[in-house]
Amino acid sequence: MEQGLLITRRENRILVVRVESGKIVQMQAEPIAGALLGNVYVGKVRNIVKNINAAFVEFQKGQMGYLSLNTKETPIHTGNSNRQDERVLIGDEIIVQVEREAVKSKPPTLSGAIELPGCYVVLTTKKNIRNSVSKKIKDVKKREWLQSFIMKYSTEEYGFVARTNSEDCTEESLKAELMALSAQYAKIVQRGEHRVIFSELYTAPHAYLSQIRDSSQKKLQEIITDDDDLFEEISDYIHANRLADKMALSGWNPSDGKMDAVYDISRTIERAMRPKVWLKNGAYLVIQPTEALVAIDVNSGKAISKKKDVEKTYFNVNIEAAKEIARQLRLRNLSGMIVVDFIDMKNVANKEELMKILRQEVAKDSVQTTVVDMTALGLVELTRKKLRKPLYEQLQDKDA
Repeated sequence: MEQGLLITRRENRILVVRVESGKIVQMQAEPIAGALLGNVYVGKVRNIVKNINAAFVEFQKGQMGYLSLNTKETPIHTGNSNRQDERVLIGDEIIVQVEREAVKSKPPTLSGAIELPGCYVVLTTKKNIRNSVSKKIKDVKKREWLQSFIMKYSTEEYGFVARTNSEDCTEESLKAELMALSAQYAKIVQRGEHRVIFSELYTAPHAYLSQIRDSSQKKLQEIITDDDDLFEEISDYIHANRLADKMALSGWNPSDGKMDAVYDISRTIERAMRPKVWLKNGAYLVIQPTEALVAIDVNSGKAISKKKDVEKTYFNVNIEAAKEIARQLRLRNLSGMIVVDFIDMKNVANKEELMKILRQEVAKDSVQTTVVDMTALGLVELTRKKLRKPLYEQLQDKDA
């Protein structure tokens, strides 16, 4: 399998496993009941903290969320709030979307802007990205055509972002999705005007469906599940979104053994819970997530035994480590600030090559990941956008 998704039930969760060139590169565990990420609610502002310019909004009974007031996006006030201006005040009832899941002691992050992703475009009320085209689409004429086309369906309230998959979709499919997302947004606003607080106005698709939606249709070749109910849901989803001719869905054949064993899923999870990751050359990584950042240390281990050219050995260890670090960030879903302590090298050209390869590897990640720089002390800084909990929290979450 060059690139595919394995979808299975594991205890009280649904596990989505992404495989590339026969190797597991990403896993995501979601409660069977679904997660909060992407859901839209009518919330009530319970507190305003001026020194951090943020509001705390109760969007489910007893569930608070953090809403930054630093953005230019003004939440929609519902008809029950009787607000006459755009300010957010204690007691206001507003429409909010869950932008990031809760992580450790931090509550979910909310947004006053609404984003509704489709396979080809994203409807957004964020002013700074409306009516734009994915940077991964390089064809200038195609970019201009997409920009012009999505503008036809934009309004003063919202616009669209053309996703990478839009480069190869038909005009008919693109138009159908633009109209469907516009209708979905209108429904959310209309319902929000008349619903009481804590009402759920929009339920985001389950993670196993959103993974299909967000995957590159050029690369994702196969979806396999060993669960009959999930097979039916996935089949309905890909047919409803006109994806059946672009990716193959198949059930698991029990005569091939257990899917878990064939693809080494349980052992991969077990290894992803350990801090130490061995590399093929005898070196190893130590990965330590903390509250503030993720620290990754590259150790030479057995890689330098009886080696004369130490600089070359260090370079080779660092290159292999860079590739594995990029995979581990995806596999473990580690995010925020990441600091990597590579083995120190004296050769400037080797350092530049290391940074180049690291940037190439993290570019494969669907989650925005940026290699910032190498510090004077030789530490490499990265950032990875926070969306969902890290894998170890997903699997250990008692509420899942």
